[in-house]
Parts: sequence; structure tokens; C-alpha cells
Amino acid sequence: MTVPVESSSSAPVPGARLGLASIFGSTFLELVSHFMLMPLLLLRMKGADVSSTVAGLFASTGWLGIFLMTPFASAVAHKLGRRPALWMAGGVLTLSAVLFATSDQLWVWFALNLASGLAMALRWVLAEALIAEFAPPGQRGRYVGFFQTLVSATFIVGPAALVWVGADNPRTLAIVVAFSVLGLLWTAFIPPVPDAADTATARVGVHGLWLALRAHPIIMLAGFVGGFFETGVTSILPLYGLALGLGAASAALLVSVSGLGGVALMMPAGLVADRFRDQAQGRRTLMVGFAGITLVASCVMPFVAAITWLSWPIVFLWGGAGGSLYTLCMIDIGAREKGITLVNSTAVLVLTYTLGGLVASAASGALIDWSPTRGFPAVLVSVALVGLVTLLAAQRRPAQPSDKALPRF
Repeated sequence: MTVPVESSSSAPVPGARLGLASIFGSTFLELVSHFMLMPLLLLRMKGADVSSTVAGLFASTGWLGIFLMTPFASAVAHKLGRRPALWMAGGVLTLSAVLFATSDQLWVWFALNLASGLAMALRWVLAEALIAEFAPPGQRGRYVGFFQTLVSATFIVGPAALVWVGADNPRTLAIVVAFSVLGLLWTAFIPPVPDAADTATARVGVHGLWLALRAHPIIMLAGFVGGFFETGVTSILPLYGLALGLGAASAALLVSVSGLGGVALMMPAGLVADRFRDQAQGRRTLMVGFAGITLVASCVMPFVAAITWLSWPIVFLWGGAGGSLYTLCMIDIGAREKGITLVNSTAVLVLTYTLGGLVASAASGALIDWSPTRGFPAVLVSVALVGLVTLLAAQRRPAQPSDKALPRF
């Protein structure tokens, strides 16, 4: 895994602190809305006797929207500007939440989930890229780690709020919409973003994504594994919990436990990544460690049917390790790139992360229907094993001349 020299002398971006605070706050509120809404819709589908396979396909529709939109995120940002594009994405998310509250037609829910995924992709790529750009040099691990921790906290707060308000409460959807509206309003405080230095030279669209993928192939594989375990499997956890015999509330809270894993592990991962003298090599070592954690946790799954409480630590480790893999990938990209090139690389990372989520959520519903104690664990073990073996092979390659040690920050 060749890592170019990292820059430690980049000038700070004007309004960086306000930009970071605005992105943090608006993202938190919009994701709380999302993670209240998705378990609520899945539980209502199951209450209407919709099969786990169809429910799994519904969960994957949002990931499909993210996957379809991500290749065009840099082109949209280049055309509209990064701040207006963020506003547009937030508006679509809020409108979709409103329309979910006004319809009970399954095909409408699928269409709205697809639209939400399209908007989420644009917001996701731009928020991640701007945080990496706004973060002070030498402290990207801290700020990216904090942001990812904040995102994981919404895995906890959203489903916990759903349990507290009540899935059968007629006001729940109105509360979901209120969170989304507040998040949209907070994006108005994002300061003007300076034109990217590479606006005139950077490639956008498919060509730009291809260049980014060629530059970071192993990083993108790590992103796939992170997305598979942190969000793809997490999105289907309510169905897995029901298959294990858990009640509706406990099944929904499995999502919160996954988020708790991210809250507990991602911020420390970012801080540790900043402390390595050779930061590139340090990130590699940490990635191998977290890929190993996903494998160990998945290998324990066959015992869950007999020892149900094991599902809680397993889910905790999936969320924490998968999220930490993604966090380390984003730190790695943000340490080396800026402007539209950074948006391109972030888009490819989100694309591979989303592909992991899409594959996991689409396949898991059918696997849970078919074999929740054997087939489902076997697929998860296979993905974790491929990720670990590939990262180990990359770590053992001789360091390239560009992999230079950095002073301790």
C-alpha cells in the first residue's frame, strides 16, 4: 500500500472552526432522524407481515441510491459549489422524511428510500471531504475520529429515541421530520467555502473516480469491509434480532449497540493514528488489527443461537471495528489531498463503503430467512477473512521511498 508524503504545512481554511461546528451539528441531527426512521419503517413492515427478504431489499434501496449518486458527487460539487450542494442534499432528505410520514404505500417507501440515498450520498461525500480539509494539519485523526464518533452516536441516539417515543406512537414520524428540519437549518451556518485550488485541473466524474481508485486500491478495500460490517449488517440487525427471538425493542436496540462500538473505538483510533511517528505505517497496522476484530467477532456468531447474550458484544465489535476501518481510510486520504481531488477520493471511499453496505443489507435478509445460524455467519466470516488477508499482504510489502516518517504532533 503506497502512501505519498503527507503535508504538514497546509494553510488553515478561513472559517474552519465554524465550518466544522456546522457540519458536526447538522449531520448529527439529520442522522438521528434517519436512524429513528429506518428501524421504525422496518418494524412497521414486519408488523404488516412483509417478509424479511423484502424488508432487506428495502433497507438496501437506500444504499443503492448512495451507490448510484456517489460517482457524480464531485461533478455536482464542481457545478454547484460545495456549500450549495450540501444545502440541496439536506433539502431532499427533509422532503423525503415528510413524505414518509404521509404515505403507507410500500412502493412509495421504496422510491423515497432511493431518493434519500441519492441525497445522503452527496451530503456524505461533501461533509467528509470538508471536514478533512477544515481540520488543522497534524490533527486530522482527532477531528475525523470525532466526526465518525458523532456519526456512530446517532446509531445509539436514533433507535434509543425511537424506543423512548414508541414505535406505535402516532407522533413519532413528526419527531423524525423535526430533527431533519433542524439539521437542514443548521447547514445554513456553514461558511463560504473557498474555490478549490485544483478546480480547473482536477478530473471529475468517472475519470476522476478511476484515478482515485488506482491511487488507493487497498484503502478502498478496507472501506468496503468497514461498510459491510458497520452499516450494511447494522441496517439489518432488527431483523436478525427478531430471528433470534428478541422482542421488537431489543431488536431495534442492537443498532444502538453497534453505534456504541463506534463511539467507543473510533475516536481512540483517530487519536492513536495521529501519534505514530510514521503515520502511514501506523494506519496500516491499525487497519490490520480492526480487520482481525471483525473476523474474530464473526467466528463467534454460530454460538449466538444457544447463547443469545453473545449477540450484544458481537454487534458492538462489528460497529466499532468497521467504523474504525472507515475512519482510518478517511484520515489517510485527507492527509494527502485537498479540493476536488479530495472530493474524488472521498467519493470512491464512500462508493466502496456503500457497496459493502449494499451487499450486506441486500444479502442478509435472505440469509436470515434461509439460515440465520449458519449461512449468515459464513458470509460474514468470508468477508472479514478476505479483508484481513489483503491488508496483511499489503502491510508486509516493503515501504516505498515516499513512505516517509513524520515528526510527532
